[in-house]
Amino acid sequence: MLVLIILLIGGCAFGVFATKIPWFTIGIVLGVVLLPGLFVVSPNGSRVMVLFGKYIGTVKKNGWFWVNPFYTKQKISLRARNFDSERVKVNDNIGNPIMISVILVWKVEDTYAAAFDVDDYEHFVRVQTDAAVRKLAGMYSYDNFDDPSEVSLRSGMDEVNHALERELHERLIIAGIEVLEARIGYLAYAQEIASAMLKRQQATAIVSARMKIVEGAVGMVEAALHELSKKGIIELDEDKKAAMVSNLMVVLCSDKDASPVLNTGTLNH
Repeated sequence: MLVLIILLIGGCAFGVFATKIPWFTIGIVLGVVLLPGLFVVSPNGSRVMVLFGKYIGTVKKNGWFWVNPFYTKQKISLRARNFDSERVKVNDNIGNPIMISVILVWKVEDTYAAAFDVDDYEHFVRVQTDAAVRKLAGMYSYDNFDDPSEVSLRSGMDEVNHALERELHERLIIAGIEVLEARIGYLAYAQEIASAMLKRQQATAIVSARMKIVEGAVGMVEAALHELSKKGIIELDEDKKAAMVSNLMVVLCSDKDASPVLNTGTLNH
């Protein structure tokens, strides 16, 4: 078709120049009219064809093509795209203000829906992603301080990300968008409560560590009393056992190094 257009325009132009016959200008005009029908589709690209308001079809095969020059050709990329949403302040399930953003990987699957079912499919993706993030934050709490088995935004990332993908799929399918991946990109308490929540997290961690220390200390004391009794190294009555347990627990559970005191007298002293 390109060769035909070149020959038509070139031959008619030569005819007008050589013979001065005005009818050859019709061929030139015809060649110019046919020229816009040529277009190129790159890999993972597409062109949506419309003729006077009627959808004709979509060209997804890459290459060089010619179609009816009166077709309007809307270019839609089929490549995967990344969208990193802005950090928004929302309330979690228990009302704590948090800052959250998501990373979305998406691509156009249905070119007809992307072109005609929504006004601007890229803007539609941004708005619906923001709405999905706000809904997701209201479904979970930021952390599970009170119930460790509860799924939270911080501890249950896999489940939360799957829930986010499902929510975005339901929202974006109307625009012919396929959700390839969705995950939380940023998550933190809002500035006004971040300091207080950090102290709470530190306190929870300290309590958990102390519980482990006490649990281990009790086992060590029990083992020490058992070995002393088994090997007959020393006979301890209940009072002496209680004193020994008290001293060992202080040494093992203290957050500071113990200062030993050497008793040079008898155990009665």
